[in-house]
Amino acid sequence: MRRARARFPDSCEVAVLGGGLAGMATAARLQAAGVSTLVVEAHGHVGGCAGYYRRRGFSFDVGATTMVDFEPGGVGAELLDRIGMDPVPGEALPGYVGWLPDRTVTLHRDAGAWHRERLRALGDTPCHRAFWSHLDHLAEVFWDASRAGIRLPMRRPADAVRNLRVLGPRGLPLARHMNTTLGDALARHGLRGDAPLVGLLSMLVEDTVHSTVDRAPLINAALGVTIRGAGLTRAHGGMRGFWRRFVAHYRAMGGRIHTACRAERVIGRDGAFEVHTGRGVVHARQVVSALPADTTARIVPGLASRLKPYLDRDAAELGGAIAVFLGVPEDEVAGQEFTHHQLMHDYGRPLGDGNNMFVSVSAPGDTDSAPPGHRAVMISTHTGLSGWTGLSADAYEARKREIGERLVGLARRVHPSLGERALVWDVGTPRSYERFAFRPRGAVGGPHQSPGNANQNAIPHSLGVPGLWLAGDSTWPGLGTVACALGSRIVADDVLRAARRTGARR
Repeated sequence: MRRARARFPDSCEVAVLGGGLAGMATAARLQAAGVSTLVVEAHGHVGGCAGYYRRRGFSFDVGATTMVDFEPGGVGAELLDRIGMDPVPGEALPGYVGWLPDRTVTLHRDAGAWHRERLRALGDTPCHRAFWSHLDHLAEVFWDASRAGIRLPMRRPADAVRNLRVLGPRGLPLARHMNTTLGDALARHGLRGDAPLVGLLSMLVEDTVHSTVDRAPLINAALGVTIRGAGLTRAHGGMRGFWRRFVAHYRAMGGRIHTACRAERVIGRDGAFEVHTGRGVVHARQVVSALPADTTARIVPGLASRLKPYLDRDAAELGGAIAVFLGVPEDEVAGQEFTHHQLMHDYGRPLGDGNNMFVSVSAPGDTDSAPPGHRAVMISTHTGLSGWTGLSADAYEARKREIGERLVGLARRVHPSLGERALVWDVGTPRSYERFAFRPRGAVGGPHQSPGNANQNAIPHSLGVPGLWLAGDSTWPGLGTVACALGSRIVADDVLRAARRTGARR
């Protein structure tokens, strides 16, 4: 049934700009707490870079293909509990396979199996054992701290007090690693030159914190390397299946979404903001921008000067993605125990553009993702942005075709006949993300993380302008579904606190 077109002007207590995971999670938390919310989303449906599109009976994930830490006790599960939503049915991944140039490594979800596998495949020396023990300890402490609601960057004494309580005596000494990199830890254990170990870690940190081993903050890298243990789930129907359920729940709580409605300018003050859109004006007491930071600076003048130092700092740290979407007969992906694989082809080459790529296949029997007898396949890799700018139409099409054929050819290391009888063969590039996801220059995932722009140095959720808040991959904790869920918790709590103060003054 077609929904009635929204009437303008419209009003709410909190307007949320951007219907990606951070925006929708923030809106849902507030709505569940009794605060009226309205999400303004430029695309035809929500999801953002954790979204989807449909083609010929297939549903393809355009960015994130799994939900991280949505298991009981996790950050994602806390989100669902907070808004009163049942867990989303899906495939709990037992792990995935890392394909290195000279070996394979099964990245088990089960901790014991993973501990045995990494020693078998990557080295069982005292140095290896000491390194992994150090990484495991960091990951355990900071996963617990994330689930307990650690707040970074610390902007006020209350944040410091909370973090002291969250980390506790066991974790507090580990805060000294905030400015340490993964490369520092490898060197300290005499393992920086261990090509297979460094190769696997390089793949994992590029995929999770969009950085290199020598620049990735050690704590962030430890969390990224261990996300399997936190739990990876692919919803039935992929991200479309997740969003159908999430949106239905949000609307059942009274939440509203204006899709195909692009935010153009935000003016006003705390308690009396106007969100000007292509379809009219939304009046709101507070505004949360879950848009990229440079987009926020452009459309929210009140934040532009405060965001500028961060934007200038991170301008060279942005990157893009290439994704190939295949709808294939089931026998083209048969014969593998795992549905997800990550591949590196050359230890000596920089990562990206196929040298580190992720292959995700929909689960058998998931007919929400693919017609019976078929499977949806998503192949993704990182890429720089500069190589996709300034191309003529013909040069762009040629490059897109070449990279798509290369990625499928490389993925045939896992599935030898992949794509030979594809019903769908689409390629997404930074231009695609710019056009369909409204990401400036097609940049996705936030800036590449380093000690200089992560954790205490990240863009905060509040820049000191009453009533204006930031969420999403441009802010701490940044990248991925678990980060967006955690960030939404911080922002929603701050918005509710501000709303209570305002209500008390009225």
